[in-house]
Amino acid sequence: MVNIRIKYFSDDIKRLEYIDGKSDWIDLRAAEDVELKQGGFKLIPLGVSMGLPDGYEAHIVPRSSTFKNYGIIQTNGTGIIDNSYCGDSDQWMMPVYATRDTVIHMNERICQFRIVRNQPEIIFYEVSRLYGKERGGFGSTGRG
Repeated sequence: MVNIRIKYFSDDIKRLEYIDGKSDWIDLRAAEDVELKQGGFKLIPLGVSMGLPDGYEAHIVPRSSTFKNYGIIQTNGTGIIDNSYCGDSDQWMMPVYATRDTVIHMNERICQFRIVRNQPEIIFYEVSRLYGKERGGFGSTGRG
Protein backbone atom coordinates (compact mmCIF):
# COMPACT_ATOMS: atom_id res chain seq x y z
CA MET A 1 0.00 0.00 0.00
CA VAL A 2 1.26 3.49 -0.87
CA ASN A 3 0.47 6.53 1.30
CA ILE A 4 -0.25 9.75 -0.61
CA ARG A 5 -0.38 13.21 0.96
CA ILE A 6 -3.37 15.18 -0.40
CA LYS A 7 -4.40 18.80 -0.02
CA TYR A 8 -7.96 19.91 -0.79
CA PHE A 9 -8.42 23.48 -2.00
CA SER A 10 -11.93 23.80 -0.57
CA ASP A 11 -14.04 22.28 2.18
CA ASP A 12 -16.86 22.13 -0.40
CA ILE A 13 -15.14 19.66 -2.73
CA LYS A 14 -16.13 16.04 -2.10
CA ARG A 15 -13.28 13.94 -0.78
CA LEU A 16 -11.67 11.32 -3.00
CA GLU A 17 -12.73 7.77 -2.44
CA TYR A 18 -11.36 4.49 -3.64
CA ILE A 19 -14.14 2.06 -4.52
CA ASP A 20 -12.58 -1.32 -3.82
CA GLY A 21 -13.46 -4.05 -6.29
CA LYS A 22 -15.01 -1.70 -8.87
CA SER A 23 -11.97 -0.11 -10.49
CA ASP A 24 -8.46 0.96 -9.59
CA TRP A 25 -9.11 4.39 -11.16
CA ILE A 26 -10.27 7.18 -8.83
CA ASP A 27 -12.72 9.88 -9.97
CA LEU A 28 -11.84 13.58 -9.84
CA ARG A 29 -14.42 16.36 -9.73
CA ALA A 30 -14.72 19.90 -10.99
CA ALA A 31 -13.78 22.22 -8.12
CA GLU A 32 -15.95 25.08 -9.40
CA ASP A 33 -18.89 25.74 -11.70
CA VAL A 34 -17.68 26.05 -15.29
CA GLU A 35 -19.55 27.46 -18.28
CA LEU A 36 -17.96 26.98 -21.69
CA LYS A 37 -19.06 28.09 -25.13
CA GLN A 38 -18.46 25.89 -28.17
CA GLY A 39 -14.81 26.22 -29.18
CA GLY A 40 -13.78 27.46 -25.72
CA PHE A 41 -10.78 26.26 -23.73
CA LYS A 42 -10.37 26.11 -19.95
CA LEU A 43 -8.15 24.61 -17.32
CA ILE A 44 -10.77 23.14 -15.00
CA PRO A 45 -9.49 23.04 -11.41
CA LEU A 46 -9.88 19.64 -9.76
CA GLY A 47 -9.58 20.85 -6.18
CA VAL A 48 -6.62 18.72 -5.11
CA SER A 49 -2.86 18.69 -4.94
CA MET A 50 -0.89 15.59 -4.00
CA GLY A 51 2.57 14.74 -2.81
CA LEU A 52 3.33 11.67 -4.89
CA PRO A 53 6.16 9.45 -3.64
CA ASP A 54 9.46 9.33 -5.51
CA GLY A 55 9.21 6.98 -8.47
CA TYR A 56 5.47 7.53 -9.06
CA GLU A 57 3.32 9.67 -11.36
CA ALA A 58 -0.41 10.22 -11.85
CA HIS A 59 -2.22 9.63 -15.16
CA ILE A 60 -5.41 11.67 -15.64
CA VAL A 61 -7.97 10.81 -18.34
CA PRO A 62 -11.63 11.70 -18.96
CA ARG A 63 -14.33 9.42 -17.59
CA SER A 64 -16.08 7.37 -20.28
CA SER A 65 -19.22 9.54 -19.96
CA THR A 66 -17.48 12.94 -19.95
CA PHE A 67 -17.79 13.66 -23.67
CA LYS A 68 -21.42 12.44 -23.85
CA ASN A 69 -22.47 14.43 -20.76
CA TYR A 70 -20.51 17.65 -21.25
CA GLY A 71 -19.18 17.75 -24.83
CA ILE A 72 -15.62 18.39 -23.67
CA ILE A 73 -12.37 16.79 -24.79
CA GLN A 74 -9.22 16.69 -22.67
CA THR A 75 -6.80 18.57 -24.90
CA ASN A 76 -3.68 16.61 -24.07
CA GLY A 77 -5.39 13.20 -24.28
CA THR A 78 -3.77 11.96 -21.09
CA GLY A 79 -2.48 14.26 -18.38
CA ILE A 80 0.72 13.20 -16.63
CA ILE A 81 1.55 14.67 -13.23
CA ASP A 82 5.00 13.79 -11.97
CA ASN A 83 6.05 13.80 -8.34
CA SER A 84 7.79 17.20 -8.64
CA TYR A 85 4.38 18.91 -8.99
CA CYS A 86 3.70 18.79 -5.27
CA GLY A 87 3.62 22.33 -3.87
CA ASP A 88 0.82 23.89 -1.86
CA SER A 89 -0.39 25.84 -4.91
CA ASP A 90 0.06 23.01 -7.46
CA GLN A 91 -3.64 22.28 -7.93
CA TRP A 92 -4.39 19.56 -10.45
CA MET A 93 -6.24 20.80 -13.53
CA MET A 94 -7.95 19.27 -16.55
CA PRO A 95 -7.34 21.18 -19.81
CA VAL A 96 -10.50 20.92 -21.93
CA TYR A 97 -11.89 22.04 -25.27
CA ALA A 98 -15.68 22.42 -25.61
CA THR A 99 -17.31 20.95 -28.71
CA ARG A 100 -20.65 22.52 -27.72
CA ASP A 101 -21.96 25.02 -25.18
CA THR A 102 -21.85 23.30 -21.81
CA VAL A 103 -22.11 23.77 -18.07
CA ILE A 104 -20.22 21.69 -15.51
CA HIS A 105 -21.17 22.10 -11.88
CA MET A 106 -18.88 21.87 -8.89
CA ASN A 107 -18.38 18.30 -7.67
CA GLU A 108 -19.45 16.70 -10.96
CA ARG A 109 -17.11 13.83 -11.83
CA ILE A 110 -15.31 14.71 -15.05
CA CYS A 111 -12.10 12.71 -15.07
CA GLN A 112 -10.27 9.92 -13.32
CA PHE A 113 -6.71 9.12 -12.32
CA ARG A 114 -4.42 6.35 -11.26
CA ILE A 115 -1.00 6.38 -9.65
CA VAL A 116 1.67 4.36 -11.47
CA ARG A 117 5.36 3.66 -11.07
CA ASN A 118 7.68 5.58 -13.36
CA GLN A 119 9.03 3.69 -16.34
CA PRO A 120 12.32 1.97 -15.53
CA GLU A 121 15.50 3.08 -17.26
CA ILE A 122 15.62 1.48 -20.69
CA ILE A 123 18.62 0.68 -22.86
CA PHE A 124 17.85 0.23 -26.55
CA TYR A 125 20.10 -1.96 -28.63
CA GLU A 126 19.84 -2.31 -32.36
CA VAL A 127 19.28 -5.70 -33.99
CA SER A 128 18.86 -6.78 -37.58
CA ARG A 129 15.92 -9.06 -36.82
CA LEU A 130 13.35 -9.42 -34.00
CA TYR A 131 12.32 -13.07 -34.57
CA GLY A 132 8.74 -12.39 -33.46
CA LYS A 133 5.57 -13.72 -35.07
CA GLU A 134 4.50 -11.59 -38.06
CA ARG A 135 1.05 -10.05 -37.51
CA GLY A 136 0.58 -8.42 -40.87
CA GLY A 137 1.52 -4.81 -40.54
CA PHE A 138 -0.58 -2.11 -38.91
CA GLY A 139 -1.12 -2.24 -35.13
CA SER A 140 -3.14 -5.07 -33.64
CA THR A 141 -5.71 -5.10 -36.45
CA GLY A 142 -3.42 -6.40 -39.17
CA ARG A 143 -3.31 -4.81 -42.58
CA GLY A 144 -5.12 -1.51 -42.71
